[in-house]
Amino acid sequence: MEVRIGIQNSGRELAFESAESPAAVQKTIGDAIEKQATHFTLSDENGRLYLVPTASLAYVEVGSEKTRRVGFVA
Repeated sequence: MEVRIGIQNSGRELAFESAESPAAVQKTIGDAIEKQATHFTLSDENGRLYLVPTASLAYVEVGSEKTRRVGFVA
């Protein structure tokens, strides 16, 4: 599933593929905002960790878990 995170005052967004479910990503970010944590941590499919500051969080886009189609689409 694709996760895209926008950070204020940054020209680029953080985008990566995550093995976590959309609900797990939403809970991680929601808990960090609710508890007023300074940052939250997410990991990608390759095991890389991303530390994102909650104070400068602009948006989070969580893609759906869908399978890729093979072949041509009519």
